[in-house]
Amino acid sequence: MATASYLPSEDQFLCSICLKVFTDPVSTSCGHNFCKNCIDAHWNSDDQYLCPMCKKVFNTRPELHVNTFISEMVVQFRQSAKTKASSSDSSEQQVPKPGEVPCDVCTGTKLKALKSCLVCLASYCETHLEPHLTASRLQRHQLIDPVQNLEGRMCTKHDKPLELFCTTDQTGVCMLCTVLDHKAHNVRPLKDEYDEKKAQLEAEIQRMIQERRLKIQGLKLSVDLSDKNADKETAEGVQVFNSLKESFEKHLSELLKTIEEKQTKTQKQAEAFIKELEQEISELMKRSAELEQLSLSEDHLHLLQSVQSLNTNHPPPTKDWTEVSIRPSYEGTVVRAVAQLEEALREKMKKVFEAELKRVQQYAVDVTLDPDTAHAQVIVSDDGKQVRPSKVDRYLPDNPERFSFNPCVIAKQNFSSGKFYYEVQVKRKTEWDFGVAKESINKKSLIKLSPEEGFWTVCLRDGNEYKAPAGPSVLLSLKSRPQRVGVFVDYDEGVVSFHDIDAAALIYTFTGCSFTEKLFPYFSPGLSYGNRNSAPLIISPVKEN
Repeated sequence: MATASYLPSEDQFLCSICLKVFTDPVSTSCGHNFCKNCIDAHWNSDDQYLCPMCKKVFNTRPELHVNTFISEMVVQFRQSAKTKASSSDSSEQQVPKPGEVPCDVCTGTKLKALKSCLVCLASYCETHLEPHLTASRLQRHQLIDPVQNLEGRMCTKHDKPLELFCTTDQTGVCMLCTVLDHKAHNVRPLKDEYDEKKAQLEAEIQRMIQERRLKIQGLKLSVDLSDKNADKETAEGVQVFNSLKESFEKHLSELLKTIEEKQTKTQKQAEAFIKELEQEISELMKRSAELEQLSLSEDHLHLLQSVQSLNTNHPPPTKDWTEVSIRPSYEGTVVRAVAQLEEALREKMKKVFEAELKRVQQYAVDVTLDPDTAHAQVIVSDDGKQVRPSKVDRYLPDNPERFSFNPCVIAKQNFSSGKFYYEVQVKRKTEWDFGVAKESINKKSLIKLSPEEGFWTVCLRDGNEYKAPAGPSVLLSLKSRPQRVGVFVDYDEGVVSFHDIDAAALIYTFTGCSFTEKLFPYFSPGLSYGNRNSAPLIISPVKEN
């Protein structure tokens, strides 16, 4: 009985790193197999020792030994595969697949080329390659792996192989080119240029790999920092809200205590009145009994004398109870308690806003105005820190960056990432706009302030009307008129906030903004209206409150 031969699948002997049949296969303690060089190279390039298959992490680098059983299986597989391939080659013609190079000599059905000759400029199958391997004259020809378009490897001018490389013109040249067209140029063998370029590319790839590894480390550090900041922010938030909760509970307790005390006072007052009334009733009932006793006598004179004596020695109660009443005074108790709570909350919120203001002030940047963008109706100071409305239109040279319709100006500085903060003094102003604007705003058309048009600003109109043009505009109710306003931008988080510096209060915040362009600080001092709004907007130095 014949024994059936079994040839394992190639997939069973592939290294999962190089995807080729094992070479010196080794096994990890987790049971996975790799080429020894592959796993060594993998661990040399990584910060930790883990299995590429199951991701198991080893605390120390495992000591690996060649798996002799798998090695023998691989040898048997290679021999079986080679025998099978030889048998197949002898029984079947090797017709080139799409993308493979056909033999240039074959007539009829062209076979797959095994080599290309740079001298003959032809590709040969196994049969037609034989002369190049046996004839001494042809053995001097240069054979390479089969390639298409061999004509492209010939000098079109001298019809010679491109064996050299001109580093001056960065092109392949033949031997005649070096003594004619490229005589004074720096020429070197193709292989030398190839080796250098390969080394450069490998170095560049390694540099890029290192950059990305450093970037990964940076991102991991950012995540760790973010976790710490989140924990800190959570702790601060819990503390603030617990404080607010305690304040609520304290004022509620005081309110209930006040009401209870008033109720107790009212109850005691009522009990005192009732006791006094009951005593008077008792006296009057006693008097009534005495009168009843006297009324039994028919001696009228004695009756009158007795009544007179009774009134003298025991006068009847004379207190007028008509106006006496119990009026519990609860009116306004809750309102006063809420007012006290509001004041307490205002103090706590002020501390929170002061802490937030101090936090954003650390991102202060130096901002100077760009006079080349200033409209003809505004005047920028020489130091670039002030802008005021002009009473007349000035003649200014037009340029693509200058605003043509609105009295405004932007800063020289721009920002496309991170956080930044600056402050603006607005004293004696009755009209202004400022904030940030994206780079692509149209300076040559009438401006409509809104995030959709690329503006994130707050505005003052008519001396006391504050609003945030958020599309639609949001009217702002401020406790006091700001004298200095801080502008904070977190580009990456999409936040633009405005702060009243002196009151340590938040004026308005744009959130959920999607910034994709450079942002420029934007300023408009408004029109002068005679002298009513002639004061400048001033970019003031940042000083921590």
